[in-house]
Amino acid sequence: MTKKITAIILILSASAALLHAGAAGTVRPITLDEAMARARARSVNASVALDRLRSAYWEYRTYRAELLPEVSFTATTPAYYKQYTPYQNPDGTYSFVRSNYMQINGEISVSQNIWLTGGKLSLNTSLDYLRQLDGDKTNRFMAIPVALTLNQPIFGVNSIKWDRKIEPVRYSEAKAEFLSATEEVAMTAINYYFNLLMARENVAISRQNLDNAVKLHEVAKEKRAMGRISENDLLQMELNVLEARSALTNAESNMKANMFQLRSFLDYGEEEELEPEVPEDVPQIELTYKDALEKAQAYNKFAKNLVRRQLEADYAIAKAKGDLRQIELFAQVGLTGTGNELRHGYEALKANQIVEVGVKIPLIDWGKRRGKVRVAESNRRVVENRLRQETQDFNQDLFILVERFNNQQQQLDIARRADSIARRRYSTNVETFLIGKISTLDLNDSQVKKDEARQQLINELYLFWNYYYQLRSLTLWNYATGTGIDADIEKILNELI
Repeated sequence: MTKKITAIILILSASAALLHAGAAGTVRPITLDEAMARARARSVNASVALDRLRSAYWEYRTYRAELLPEVSFTATTPAYYKQYTPYQNPDGTYSFVRSNYMQINGEISVSQNIWLTGGKLSLNTSLDYLRQLDGDKTNRFMAIPVALTLNQPIFGVNSIKWDRKIEPVRYSEAKAEFLSATEEVAMTAINYYFNLLMARENVAISRQNLDNAVKLHEVAKEKRAMGRISENDLLQMELNVLEARSALTNAESNMKANMFQLRSFLDYGEEEELEPEVPEDVPQIELTYKDALEKAQAYNKFAKNLVRRQLEADYAIAKAKGDLRQIELFAQVGLTGTGNELRHGYEALKANQIVEVGVKIPLIDWGKRRGKVRVAESNRRVVENRLRQETQDFNQDLFILVERFNNQQQQLDIARRADSIARRRYSTNVETFLIGKISTLDLNDSQVKKDEARQQLINELYLFWNYYYQLRSLTLWNYATGTGIDADIEKILNELI
């Protein structure tokens, strides 16, 4: 009997070493770092973040292009007219005259927005050709070798100036949002990874518990035959076997569901069976709220979002005030020539000058435009109050997160010690039960505590990594290396072009 009990103890010890044994099939070991790296590269969430960054990049490129000179060519080649048109006679009466001609014209212009004033300056050259198809069938040319044109609003809002303030901030916000999104992708990967890790641990625990329950039930039957335990204890051991089988079935089903979730998120094939490793090594970091807040204010998308929204509120007021009256200046100076031949169009040039000042001032609008100014001012006050509240909430959430992260490192150390102690206690209680020194209740209690301690360790590891990447997402700072996580943003942008 002693040899038999010793053999059972050896079997139980061996089963404890098989906690991470996987099911039959193709097994792919994967670490947490590998899961996060693949999620950033292959997940749908990462693709969405890249598409948003690409859109923001081209919006910014479009804004930059608006500040540069634009060269354009317009032409009509050709236009043919054969129709009757009204004509006023010298006595004031009208008659219809027949026209039959072909016309070709072309123009090349170089235009530049004026950043300082919000106007537009253009340099143009054009050529018109007209062929009379009735009568003497003459050719006519009109050339404008050079013309300088200015369009300038006098009191309107300078949209170019405001765009130069807002658009760089918007683009900077978009880049920060992309970096935060990649960290959020990593957090999603962490969540799925630890869900599967916990599920596999539960399967391993359930399988070990079932093996132990079966073996202990066999020992209990022999002890009952010798009268060393009661019938109640024997029935309790049999009940433990049934409960262990049920727990294993549930654990395996849960593991399959979590396996599918992580596998799909990381874009693995359905034939792959992922085997996550427990990320025991964690960075030892001591954070302060002041340092985290400084980095968040410097790099986080939220800080840039506050600046952009404030600027947009100020721009809305400036635009409403500019709409109170509209005065626009149009001026053009240049040279013009005409002739029956092309070369004559560039000879004996004459001055071509146009100056127009358009004015639109409402005399009675029943306070409509003034009302729009008041609305814009009220909206800015609302925005300022919201920004103040959001800033307070952001700072509070960051403070709490820093405190939780610093506390989590201690909780993780405690969980590791508790897991080690619970394992040793259970192993000792199994040996003690086999020699009849403790009851099944004490053995079951130590088993429950062992399982709970292991699950608690996995959960504390999950919380540590979750808090850590939340901090990275908010501060855009890699605390393990002491560098910003935006180092490769320009490389990523170059790859997107």
